[in-house]
Amino acid sequence: MPATVICGLQWGDEGKGKATDLLSADVSAVVRYQGGDNAGHTVVVGDEVFKLHLVPSGVLHEHITPIVGPGVVVNPRTLLTEMQMLNERGIATAKLRVSNAAHVIMPYHVALDAAREGAAADSGAAIGTTRRGIGPAYGDRAWRSGIRMGDLLEPDLLRSRLAAAVAEKNALLASYGAATFALDDLLALALDWGRQLAWAITDTTALVQGSLARGEHVLFEGAQGTMLDLDHGTYPYVTSSNPIAGGACTGGGIGPLQVDQVLGIMKAYSTRVGAGPLPTELKDAVGEHLTEKGHEYGTTTGRRRRSGWLDFVPLRYAVQVNSVNTLMLNKIDILSGLPQVKVCTGYRVDGMLVDSWPLNVAQLERAEPVYETLEGWSEDLSACRSVADLPAAARRYVAAIEERAGAPIDVISVGPERNQTLMVNSGSVLGARRRAGAAA
Repeated sequence: MPATVICGLQWGDEGKGKATDLLSADVSAVVRYQGGDNAGHTVVVGDEVFKLHLVPSGVLHEHITPIVGPGVVVNPRTLLTEMQMLNERGIATAKLRVSNAAHVIMPYHVALDAAREGAAADSGAAIGTTRRGIGPAYGDRAWRSGIRMGDLLEPDLLRSRLAAAVAEKNALLASYGAATFALDDLLALALDWGRQLAWAITDTTALVQGSLARGEHVLFEGAQGTMLDLDHGTYPYVTSSNPIAGGACTGGGIGPLQVDQVLGIMKAYSTRVGAGPLPTELKDAVGEHLTEKGHEYGTTTGRRRRSGWLDFVPLRYAVQVNSVNTLMLNKIDILSGLPQVKVCTGYRVDGMLVDSWPLNVAQLERAEPVYETLEGWSEDLSACRSVADLPAAARRYVAAIEERAGAPIDVISVGPERNQTLMVNSGSVLGARRRAGAAA
């Protein structure tokens, strides 16, 4: 069976963890294909809340093989801590597999990230990174000077590669006035990580291809969102990898013809964390409503997210570049209580109407949103279990999104729990898979 890719269509935090968890009942493996522990996927199961940063969300299902693909940068310390947390809460991690080609986030990556971002903040040019070493690790990968997970199992090779890296990193850190690292300490730490994770490190591309060859369904889980994509997002205020669906091919080990479905995840409004343009940002009571009622605080950093109205300009673009054929709409329940709901249909930039993406950062900073106003609703949606249960104004909002986004909405979430999920199109491939999984 071909693969399904789950990707975020906005600035991250769209609810990809819940989507992965919902579909995991009907798949054999879930693959994280990019990003690092800057990701934060929250899954709610009854009274239990799981916040995952590296382990794929499918780990909550016993039959799933959770896979960390070659496109991910891995901080082994974070991974081991997360695995311990899951095991202590009764979630087995024995099936977890980590690509031998995934790059390792070393302590000097974290230190460099903090030093650079701190220096940028002093000059007013901070990007808003999580300071977890993601960018520096991806930088070393591009420079072909990185440490890969498989290297942790080869002491002589590891020492050689670390020796070359430490000399360069220490010089950079010293230029920032930051503490440096000793080669022997780093080698001992990395070898210990290798000893603890040796059982999980493998050729995950072969593992994924084997599953697909056997006709099994494999789910690919992205982190962050399209507008944070290194090439397609609001550069330079982006992540250092490719969250778009195409990233599942390079970061997960599959070819494009093996993907039969791309599920785009979106919120009913816009949010982003950190610096960078958010054209529809609201700094008023409505923005406060969205942030507080939506609990818009970063899963990884705890930072307050900026909130605004839904923006169709980047959303249409995201649907196109990801080849999205079905949408999951999250957090429509957060809009309850607003007498009016606005959507952005275009921008005015330097007096001209613009309704297409991409725009550069300078243009986005000058962009004035053009809004369409829709009727709001007061009803609490959390108990809705079918589309028919939604108030008429909420159904019209859903219809407006489908029309403007250019893809059908198959799933609507009205809360964080598994049962707070409405199937809009039960005849769709997604609906059929979900029903099959629920019946299993």
